[in-house]
Amino acid sequence: MASWKEIKSRIKSVKNTGKITKAMELISTVKMKKAQESVQSSRPFALEASKILGILAGEGVFESSPAEPTGTSLVVLVSSNKGLCGAYNIGAFKETLALIRRHPETKFEFVTVGKRAREFVLRTGNALVADFSDHVKDSVSVSDARTVSRFVQSEYRSGKYDKVHMVYGHYVSAITQKPVCRTFYPVSRESVLDFLAEIGANVQMEASTQHEIEPSPTHVVTATLPLILDLMTFEHLLEAKASEHAARMVAMKNAKDSAHKKASALTLTYNKARQSAITKEITEIVSGVESMKE
Repeated sequence: MASWKEIKSRIKSVKNTGKITKAMELISTVKMKKAQESVQSSRPFALEASKILGILAGEGVFESSPAEPTGTSLVVLVSSNKGLCGAYNIGAFKETLALIRRHPETKFEFVTVGKRAREFVLRTGNALVADFSDHVKDSVSVSDARTVSRFVQSEYRSGKYDKVHMVYGHYVSAITQKPVCRTFYPVSRESVLDFLAEIGANVQMEASTQHEIEPSPTHVVTATLPLILDLMTFEHLLEAKASEHAARMVAMKNAKDSAHKKASALTLTYNKARQSAITKEITEIVSGVESMKE
């Protein structure tokens, strides 16, 4: 058994760790709430965009002209820049590997948002097209999302890829986050409807004869869809950040609780060791006194 002085030093170290993890838990809680508020603030634009799409539906404007298949897909993989967030990154990586296994005939190339994602792609030997880890910070801005979105749109329109997917952590609640793989391209009415329904915009996409659209429905959608894809990218990045901070909050709370339990166990061991040492000293003193009497 370690001496009581060594145990006392370990108790101090464990308590300091508990203080650090508690501070990190509080910081992650604040950042998670800010990400939630940012998600809510983007809702008005989504609702207005959904009205436009509801008017334009049925005109065939969502159908993209068939291109020559390339057998290559682009994956936008979103992760954290730092660790200590539980299984958040692992979930996204497993979802990515599952996507690759589902399509063994497809070649996958990657755009990463987050240093952990970049490390994962390089470690697994996949092709890294671009990395935006240094552009997207904890406070995701619309311009950050637009930079990622417009790059991805440009890559798809160049004809290099058949499909574009985004893998990120979807925020369900403070204790539940799930990895999601969403198809960005080719754009379909169903994918846009699913996204708008997910954020609370319940719109029926039916053709309307009550509006005169100038210069043409296709022209309006061509101008509108990039904005909606920017919004979708922004929403997904915010969801990923909220999931990351929620996962880190839970991980740090568990670490804090474990530190408290460990400190309590060490305190009990310390008290026993100290009591044993004191008893030993008293026994030695009594034995010395008794020997002097003799």
